[in-house]
Amino acid sequence: MTNTVQRFGCISRLCLGPLNAGLALALVLGVNATPLAQAQAYRESTIYTFTDTPDGASPWAGLIRSGAGTLYGTTYDGGVYGQGTVFKVDATGKETVLYSFTGYPDAAKPQAVLFRSGAGTLYGTTTYYGGAGSWGAVFKLDTNGEETVLYSFTGGIDGGYPDGGLVGDKAGNLYGTTVDGGEGSGCYYGGCGTVFKVDATGTETVLYSFTAGTEGQYPVEGLVRDAAGNLYGITYQGGKSTCNNGSGTGCGTVFELDNTGKLTVLHNFTGGKDGAYPDAPLVRDARGNLYGTTLEGGTGCKPYGCGTVFKVDVTGKETVLHAFTGGVDGAGGASSLVLDANGNLYGASGGGAHNQGMVFKLDSTGKETVLHSFTGGIDGGSPVGGLVRDKAGNLYGTTGGGGALGCGAYSNGCGTVFKLVP
Repeated sequence: MTNTVQRFGCISRLCLGPLNAGLALALVLGVNATPLAQAQAYRESTIYTFTDTPDGASPWAGLIRSGAGTLYGTTYDGGVYGQGTVFKVDATGKETVLYSFTGYPDAAKPQAVLFRSGAGTLYGTTTYYGGAGSWGAVFKLDTNGEETVLYSFTGGIDGGYPDGGLVGDKAGNLYGTTVDGGEGSGCYYGGCGTVFKVDATGTETVLYSFTAGTEGQYPVEGLVRDAAGNLYGITYQGGKSTCNNGSGTGCGTVFELDNTGKLTVLHNFTGGKDGAYPDAPLVRDARGNLYGTTLEGGTGCKPYGCGTVFKVDVTGKETVLHAFTGGVDGAGGASSLVLDANGNLYGASGGGAHNQGMVFKLDSTGKETVLHSFTGGIDGGSPVGGLVRDKAGNLYGTTGGGGALGCGAYSNGCGTVFKLVP
């Protein structure tokens, strides 16, 4: 089966899988792995360390947090059947496996953040292997721990490989994207991707099919939805016909899909200072500005740049807020961002003082502060999932590796859940 590794090359979070993401980024970007002296701005503590079976391994996705302080997430590996888990970690650090995936025809190998309804039901996607056709699935997990596959993708016009998370509306509909499938043509294999809706009965509707044209291709992440029902997202490639490295597939786009099904490209990345290959979900502020990250581009690193943090305003104007240099300040492949009430952004990326990933803060003036650099040891490494922030300003996240070294296929640890305290 042709997969995302073959299409994109192993530079995207899509193909990091159980590998050490910090190492993968170092190999791709040519980052100097020599540890550098650095003051840590936040105090890091490991809330939970994964051990593979039966508690899970490789939590590549970020967390969500309930009002009571319980954290919910997924692991790509581990669990009872080795097909990944849905877990929760309470305020005391106790981990509970809510569900262990079994694989075909069940969902399997989740690597996207969960969506939680007001009633406490969890929804998510699995990209590879899972579902009746092994093209990925949308699943539901109720408060009793009963799992239901709401929809299994076929890789045809309905889409295939939903890599990003879901967003819901008050009617119980779920919205997301697939990397493959759809009615579009001109892409390597299986279509150029879709935006889809799955209703409460499990009926799927394709809202938009991408082509190899200027609107972009391969929407690798989830969506943001506004009060009017408009959806916002990114495509990993497509847009303009050339990119900074001479690729004819384009450097990606930021798009809006309105509630009538009309798609508008808000920004076409060029691969220069503005960035290339957006690879994390967007976040939207109260004024409608969108914030995200790119894997390449910017002014740091040669020849293609180490990635950026960017803003796209309501007029479609893009501003680069920070260009990573590939050293202590981080490298491309940053996670989804968290925005606070003062306009500060928080995220995680590759690079850092030990080249095992780091967590950063970016203030409204564009000044970056490194909050923590992971060592790849007991504190974890490769924080490729997004962050969640509580009212006290504490940050919570996951690392895909590190923790209990010796665990996992590469003995580099099965990952952790961490907390950063100001």
